[in-house]
Amino acid sequence: MMNFFQYNWQVRDKWLDWCKQLTTEDLLKDRIGGVGSILYTLFHIIDAEYSWLRAIEGKEDVVVRFDDYNTLEKVKTLSDTFRQDIVTFIQTTSDELNDQLVSVPWDEDQYTRSEIVHHIVAHEIHHVGQLSVWARELGLRPVPANFVGRDFKPG
Repeated sequence: MMNFFQYNWQVRDKWLDWCKQLTTEDLLKDRIGGVGSILYTLFHIIDAEYSWLRAIEGKEDVVVRFDDYNTLEKVKTLSDTFRQDIVTFIQTTSDELNDQLVSVPWDEDQYTRSEIVHHIVAHEIHHVGQLSVWARELGLRPVPANFVGRDFKPG
């Protein structure tokens, strides 16, 4: 599963770099078919990933507000900071616990750890697709999303 997280992180980092060519207005403009703006979408991906993984760990959710991370630099810092905790969790978690049920404060249902991990990966891929559509609407080439041909660190 680590390769899928590394894939998402590589693509996310490319999107964060890609965003440097945009104006603040373009980054923050509300867009159709997603959760809001390009910058908010990246923030949302990072926030959701961290919240779900903290739930798996049985830890309290860390609520972050977009108003506190409303620049490209702050979103990149948030991504890097949260990623360190996630890497540690993924490297130390046991597959034996995959069927363990997890409750989250934002949903009444329970999910297995395995379902949540798969959801996290699919969630980011879904939003990257939205970013790609918005890039084309801006007349720009989106970040390539191929999984094949990538170099993943052992883990």
